[in-house]
Amino acid sequence: MTAASIEQTKTAAPQLRADSAVIGMIWAQGTSGVIGAGGAIPWHLPEDLALFRSITAGHPVIMGRKTWESLPEAVRPLPGRTNIVVTSNPGFEAPGTTRAANLHAALIEASLSGSGSNQIWIIGGASLYREALGLADTVVMTRVDLDVEGDAYAPELGSEWSLEEEQPAAGTGISADGTRYRFQRWSAA
Repeated sequence: MTAASIEQTKTAAPQLRADSAVIGMIWAQGTSGVIGAGGAIPWHLPEDLALFRSITAGHPVIMGRKTWESLPEAVRPLPGRTNIVVTSNPGFEAPGTTRAANLHAALIEASLSGSGSNQIWIIGGASLYREALGLADTVVMTRVDLDVEGDAYAPELGSEWSLEEEQPAAGTGISADGTRYRFQRWSAA
């Protein structure tokens, strides 16, 4: 995505409620919908990591406990973002995070975070994505042209979602290691 389209993703997503922030979800998936394998992302795609950083920077991010644990310690908590971890464990504590018992509580925490952001990004895992599907305004997805095995899958976007943008053109995005990819931005109807 170009700088202009990233900015459009940040500002142009429709709001479900006039008094609330735009709720976005962001993930990368293989050709079969795999987003994770054994608590890790089954590929390394620097272009996807750069897109993730540019879109989520300065905004609250919501993740499940397993997603939190999958982040490299060097980037925990994710810098420049309010990190909210959804877990039912009342004893969960991690420096630089806020714990929320469920998605609803996490969304409230994000809206009260004081970040000044009008966006909230859900960054994983699979069950949190499925739960948020009916609440989200926008999805930013990296389609990775790899058929890999895994144990976590992206939710399927139904007819209420429309593809707003795709870059680069299908088949033309090639990472340094030869992996083909494309970025997509979807909007809820």
